[in-house]
Amino acid sequence: MPRIRRLLALVLAAVMAVSPVAAQNLPELGEVSSEALSIATEKRIGQQIMQQIRQREAAYLDDYDVEAYLNHLGGRLAGFSHDPGFGFEFFAINDPSINAFAMPGGYIGVHTGLILSAQSESELAGVLAHEVSHVTQRHIARQLFQSKRISIASMVAMGLGLLAASSNPQAASAAIAASQAGAISAQLAYSRDFERESDRLGFEMLGKAGFDERGMAAFFERLQQSVRLYENNAIAYLRTHPLTGERLADMQNREQGLAYRQVPDSLEFHLVRARLRAMQGRPVDVIRDLSAQLAERKFTSEVATRYGLATAHARARDWPAAQREIDAARALKQSSAMLERLAADVRVAQGKTDEGLRIYRDAMVRYPLNRAMLYGYGAALLESRRFNDALRFAEGQLRVAADDVRLHRLRAAAHAGLGQNAMQHRALAEVFALQGQTAGAIEQLELATKAGDGNFYEMSAIDARLRELKLRRLEEIKQSRN
Repeated sequence: MPRIRRLLALVLAAVMAVSPVAAQNLPELGEVSSEALSIATEKRIGQQIMQQIRQREAAYLDDYDVEAYLNHLGGRLAGFSHDPGFGFEFFAINDPSINAFAMPGGYIGVHTGLILSAQSESELAGVLAHEVSHVTQRHIARQLFQSKRISIASMVAMGLGLLAASSNPQAASAAIAASQAGAISAQLAYSRDFERESDRLGFEMLGKAGFDERGMAAFFERLQQSVRLYENNAIAYLRTHPLTGERLADMQNREQGLAYRQVPDSLEFHLVRARLRAMQGRPVDVIRDLSAQLAERKFTSEVATRYGLATAHARARDWPAAQREIDAARALKQSSAMLERLAADVRVAQGKTDEGLRIYRDAMVRYPLNRAMLYGYGAALLESRRFNDALRFAEGQLRVAADDVRLHRLRAAAHAGLGQNAMQHRALAEVFALQGQTAGAIEQLELATKAGDGNFYEMSAIDARLRELKLRRLEEIKQSRN
């Protein structure tokens, strides 16, 4: 987590390092000034931060199933937001602290500690709805817009701080802190306005998406109680989302008059939590704990508990034991893409490749919108060294999802398995290009031109793409100078 904390601390500190601005000079809540940061620019900033997180942050959780669940849940909520077409990407951070954060451009990070601490899916949905509202209301963009009015001294201090960040985070924090002393109280008050607005809109979003609106207040009230017990160890979420008694009272007042309704948690909510627990610590300890829960019948969902136990056995490479738990979970007749994916992977690991791939193909028909299934199937083809099949699958999927980085990686790995060096570098170039690394993409294409194993048509396409990316790189350099 250190790198993410430094990145986010720098963003927040840079935003806070501003001179006090009179309230009448700020954009009204619910409106976006024409002078504010454009959505396109905001998305580019978010993409660049996300790129750094994926490549360099060890805590980034590159897990198909957890990511698919978060994007399904977040997408369901965002569909009822004030800007359903904004475009969001949800991702997980493997950290036990209770936290979630919105970055520029609709990238929303969720700590695994938050998922595990939520006592219902509506509580988790309440936090995500709050973060979605921060994005759709352009709160980050407005803060950056406000920072354009800083003094020259503050601008210099911010510049020195950001420059120092690459080599000395402590020096960066000190440089930024020196420029923000006069603005902290005003900025915190402004931040609380944003929090109240996100509470209100998130509350509305919860109800429209079919969740229990009470989940939001219940979660925040529990956080507040935890702070009272552990004052010297403030919960991470509350450090970035100041929770006042007024905010909590507002949430509770909105619940008044609502008819009681019990909203059951989805099976996927329980499965994701079981998966996260099964991935923590030593497999032998997880197996002991989950086996005891099953023996004593102390569980919320038997399917999820058996799925977690199967996952732990798979971590321990005890494939027969994993298979037994999968069979027991399937016998309970509750359909789940996550369970089917684990079943397929365990079959492949046991050497029953044809059976595992068949499970994948059947599941892709039953769960056509589950992208984790596509990635898992591609990985299984690579694992079984069916490189031609993996290549055909990747290229077929890319015809409908041309910007999917994981599919481009699959295509590159398939070319590598077939010994097709030029096309491997060609595919890797697209991975770099999609992640905003134009220079890296150019390097890969130049390696492709030197590989010497491409045919005329392949080399023509490589040359054309190389010219295109070189022009893009020149434009990027020109923009950076301006």
